[in-house]
Amino acid sequence: MQTDKKENNERQPVILFADDDVICLDVGVIILQKLGYIVLEARDGREAIEVFLNNQNEVDLVILDMKMPYNGGTTFYQLKKINANVIVLIASGYAKDQQIKEMMEHGCSGFIQKPFSINALSQKVRNILND
Repeated sequence: MQTDKKENNERQPVILFADDDVICLDVGVIILQKLGYIVLEARDGREAIEVFLNNQNEVDLVILDMKMPYNGGTTFYQLKKINANVIVLIASGYAKDQQIKEMMEHGCSGFIQKPFSINALSQKVRNILND
């Protein structure tokens, strides 16, 4: 049991970052890589589902933009259907609204307001992964 824990701690966490804004996606990926994470990218909700399906055993966290083409708002629920234990952090340029509150009630792990600072993202991701 001890060895399993140690191996998990040594493995770099894998984050799926999904955002349709190319600049936001690029900056987010660079930030997360600099923080020591392995990052998978998706440019819309459909791609996020596809990337997650192909890598679900490795993905530790999904950072999901709320407003994306192809299922932006429903991607969270689709991910939960694929794996009920998926850990999702919602990112949005809008204030926390009713839709986000409902996602939180259905097992979403957190919300981060865009644009976010490196420190805010780092702290939010660390808190979620260590929870």
